[in-house]
Amino acid sequence: MDLQERIARRRSSRRGGRIIVDRDQLSPVVHRPEPVGRGPVLEQLLDALEPVFDGELPPPVAVVGPAGSGTSAIVTALFDALNGQFSGSARSIGTTTRAGAAGPITWFGTVDGRRIESPFSFYRAVLSLISSEPVPESGIGTEELRTRLCNRLDRPDRRVIVAIDHHDEPETLDVGRARDLLAPVDAHVAIVPVGQREPDGWDGATVTVPAYRDHELVDVITDRASTGLAAGALDHGAVRELAAWADGNAHDALAALFGAAVLAREADADRIEHSHLETARADVPENGVHVGRALALPETRQQVLVTLTDLDATDRPIREIATAIAARSSLTAGTVKRFLYELADRGVIERVPLSTPDRGSGRQPSAVSPLFPTLAFQALTAASVPSATGIDRA
Repeated sequence: MDLQERIARRRSSRRGGRIIVDRDQLSPVVHRPEPVGRGPVLEQLLDALEPVFDGELPPPVAVVGPAGSGTSAIVTALFDALNGQFSGSARSIGTTTRAGAAGPITWFGTVDGRRIESPFSFYRAVLSLISSEPVPESGIGTEELRTRLCNRLDRPDRRVIVAIDHHDEPETLDVGRARDLLAPVDAHVAIVPVGQREPDGWDGATVTVPAYRDHELVDVITDRASTGLAAGALDHGAVRELAAWADGNAHDALAALFGAAVLAREADADRIEHSHLETARADVPENGVHVGRALALPETRQQVLVTLTDLDATDRPIREIATAIAARSSLTAGTVKRFLYELADRGVIERVPLSTPDRGSGRQPSAVSPLFPTLAFQALTAASVPSATGIDRA
């Protein structure tokens, strides 16, 4: 973002009296074009990808780092920049092998393993990386998409580097499956696993991303706040305190910042107070999961989670919670209960044993608790839940 744009944002915020100037700049699921404080890691990854500068596929390389270290942001930013240099100007999907520019083309892109539910969705995601035209969402089969991908890469001077993000999370696309699906074009494709650990049996190179140090996290928060908040909305002491609390995890820091900004806006405050930050920090579970995990779920599951976060679910057994959620939605209590167990198995919510025995069965009942930041989730989710009166939740 250039200086003129920063000035324009500040002028706009003053005229509108808004504490949040640009929500995307605060969001923990939005990556900046140039990650703050990650220059050395970007250089290491460029070293690993060096063969692309000679028109060749790079050897296998994984990008790993602890939660909140910015692995996704680093790969996304670098791949976007490399696309500007190597992808050429011709990106129509085409089904012929001669469409496009005459020179060599290398595409770079990321597939979010959280959002891949089938071979169809995977092929569609990869095709979207190498085409500027919309890829059909329906009306064609998986085999047709695979054929289009093969045709698109059926030239010796065309290749694609595909990052498989979040490959190591529960029920996401793993690297082995991605390799199987890309086997017809494996001579033109290199896969870059991105996550907290290497794939099982990994024998390639690895670029390790360290957790943020406190002063680096201060820079990250300051950068986001300077573009996302009105001038003077957050003092530097609060930034340092937030960075120390987050302990190297940028996701937790940004989720708390985002939640505090939402609370301040709802209170019609002109700055983020300590009470806003304190409440927002308490909303970020210790050893929790990225809010993107919840946002990547199908809409029906998000609907259940939206209502769950609205309820006082403390010390209430799952069956009661399911009944309460069903009463505020079009789902049955049985379906909601099944969803809650499924989401607990996926690690998005946590089952918490209750001390009082279940009189009906003699079993120890359990409640559920979100493992993601609920303030950020509620503000970012696109899901709405029909109330008992048929009015959608705003």
